[in-house]
Amino acid sequence: MTARFARASLVALLVTLGLTVPGPASAATATSSAAATSCYGGAVTVHYGEVRDFGPYVTTSRCTDINMRMTGGDADFGWACVQFAKVGACNYWTKIGRNWTTIATDVLNGTKFTVPNGVDLEGSSATFQIAF
Repeated sequence: MTARFARASLVALLVTLGLTVPGPASAATATSSAAATSCYGGAVTVHYGEVRDFGPYVTTSRCTDINMRMTGGDADFGWACVQFAKVGACNYWTKIGRNWTTIATDVLNGTKFTVPNGVDLEGSSATFQIAF
C-alpha cells in the first residue's frame, strides 16, 4: 500500500465518520499569527489602583489597535477607555475580561495616549496587560 493510498483511505474513513481533515496552514494564517505575537509580545503589565490612569504611552508599529486584557486579581472584569492626548476625552468605555479586547482601532503610530480604568467592585484588585 502506498503512502498516498493510505492517506486517501484514512481521509475517506474520517469523512464517512463525519470528521474533517485540516489542510496545511496557509501563509496568511502564519503571517497574521506572527503579527499578533509581536503585538502582544510588546504588552506592558499594569496594576489597578497604583495610578489613576495607565500611561502615558505612545503607539508603536507592532499593533494597529490598542488591546487590553486582565491577567490577575480578584475582580471579575475591568473597564477601560483610551484618552488621546490631542482630544483629551475618552473614546468609549469597554468591558475588559481575561481575553484580549480591542479598546481603540486603527491608531496611527506615534500617537500619545493614556488609559483611564476601573474594576467591577471598588476594593477589588486587578492586573492588566496593554498591547499597542
